[in-house]
Amino acid sequence: MARVEISEEPLRKLFGSVTAYHTLMYIAACGRGYAGEIARAHEHALAPVQRQLRKFESVGLLVSRMEGNTRFYYWGRGPIVAALEKFLLEMVDMLPEATYAERYVSRRRPRRQGKA
Repeated sequence: MARVEISEEPLRKLFGSVTAYHTLMYIAACGRGYAGEIARAHEHALAPVQRQLRKFESVGLLVSRMEGNTRFYYWGRGPIVAALEKFLLEMVDMLPEATYAERYVSRRRPRRQGKA
C-alpha cells in the first residue's frame, strides 16, 4: 500500500497556532520533551513553547516532571488525551519523511569523553 503524506496547514489551523501544533506533534513523535528541545527542533523562540507547555499542562493534556534541572513534559491520562495522542501519532506517521527526519530524529548518543 502506498504511503499517504499529509499537508500540515490544516493541522496548524486546527490547533490555532503553529507553536501549539509543533509542541503537541513533538510530544506525540518523541513521547516526551522539554521546552528548549522543542523550540530548537522547530526553530521557535523559547518563551512561546514554554507558554504552550504550561497551557497544555493546566488543562490536563500534559504532565511534567523534573529530571535534574530540566522539566520534561509527557502525555497526561484520560480518554481525551488518549484520543488526541492516537490522532497525532497517525498524523506523525503521515508526515513527509524529510520533515519527520528534520524535526523528530536527533542525536541522542552522549558526546565522546574528553571532547570539548
